[in-house]
Amino acid sequence: MMKSLVSDLNQERVVFLLFVLIFLIFALALPGFLNTQNLVLLMRGVSVLGILSVGMCIVVIGRGIDLSMVATMALSVAWALQLNADGMSLTMALTIGIASAVLVGLINGVLIAYAEIPPIFATLATGACVYGFGRFALIHSDLVYVTPAVGNLVELGQGRFLGLPMPVVVFAAVAALVGAILHFTKFGRFSYAVGDNYATARVSGVPIRHVLIGQYVLSSLVAFIAGLTQAMTVSSMNTRISDTLLIYDVILVVVLGGVGLSGGRGGIRNVIVGTLLIGTFLNGMTIMDVQFTVQNAIKAVILLVAITIDTLVNPRDEQTSQHGDI
Repeated sequence: MMKSLVSDLNQERVVFLLFVLIFLIFALALPGFLNTQNLVLLMRGVSVLGILSVGMCIVVIGRGIDLSMVATMALSVAWALQLNADGMSLTMALTIGIASAVLVGLINGVLIAYAEIPPIFATLATGACVYGFGRFALIHSDLVYVTPAVGNLVELGQGRFLGLPMPVVVFAAVAALVGAILHFTKFGRFSYAVGDNYATARVSGVPIRHVLIGQYVLSSLVAFIAGLTQAMTVSSMNTRISDTLLIYDVILVVVLGGVGLSGGRGGIRNVIVGTLLIGTFLNGMTIMDVQFTVQNAIKAVILLVAITIDTLVNPRDEQTSQHGDI
């Protein structure tokens, strides 16, 4: 029986058991961890991280990575909020913000699919360009506040639905929608095919370039939703979030959850368990007043271990080194 239980374990289940273990340890050892206020804070923080991780999951399944997600999230939402504060209608401001995010995804996709630039370099460069150009030409200050002009949109971050904080609901909705796209649409099946074996997908007639562009456009759209949720939650958008290590938290969630960096493996359930584990871990370290730099060091070690394990479990092949290597 014990042998059967061990054989049934996979990375997703191991990570979920680790989450349960860490949650119980923190609940017993940390005063205030189970306070309602802290749990709400935990769920809100986990939600934005989870939404971003859903977007990252889409491109990692296709053997890619999107390091521009945080910059896209911050600058597109900050620009929309600023336009709205300057007098533009909310609908038009949001449309422009969404269009700017889509444009970034489109540029990433074209660079990777047609110019065949490795995703890590293409998205690193576009992320830097988005932040630099946005702060120089579009946005007046690092911090853009949410004004009363947004109206009921503020409920996206501060409201509740059936007793749950709205960011949790948004995370659940985005995860369900992307999960349905990955499993029940031709685009989703093509994404797994491209990630599993690029060469075979190409000779099988899969429109690889269109699929890659679609993945990066979709990840940018998810980044915009994450940013809008974050801004409505804290009543502002700080563009300097682009300079933080948030993108590494996102990668950590995806890899630790079990979405293989070699592509074609994993899904939304992996993102959810990874989000629960990392979100709880970060919350616990904050309650223990662990210094921010120490937290970053711990996360870096965990990320390094996770990538090493992923490399051993899902070894890269020749196609990976030629296409979509990160």
